[in-house]
Amino acid sequence: MAYDTPNYLVWGELPVTDLDQAAAFYSAVIGAKMMIDENGPNPMAIFRPFSEEEGIAMHLYPGKPAPRGTGPTLHLAAEGTAEDIMKRVETAGGTVLSDPIPLPVGRFFYAEDLDGNSIGFYEAG
Repeated sequence: MAYDTPNYLVWGELPVTDLDQAAAFYSAVIGAKMMIDENGPNPMAIFRPFSEEEGIAMHLYPGKPAPRGTGPTLHLAAEGTAEDIMKRVETAGGTVLSDPIPLPVGRFFYAEDLDGNSIGFYEAG
């Protein structure tokens, strides 16, 4: 029998070199209210705490990001059109890497955050 679950990803961790600066970047781009949690072995900036009802959590932590263009790509929802989100990425100091890419259920684009982490930003409406 194969293991089946509604979500195979439990949570995501994104390494950053400056936790406060990265939390400010993501707050500006996607509007996430970042919660700083210092209860674990490392401080974390949490996008949203995990809940069984609402799904996956993700956090930033002080670490060593992969070299530009070599790490995984995380895709995050953000408010507004892809063009609006692209402007916020650039204003906050990130780099837009692609034009908007259409999907049957919306659009997204590729970008890099302040540390060169690969991020796909999805227009959530």
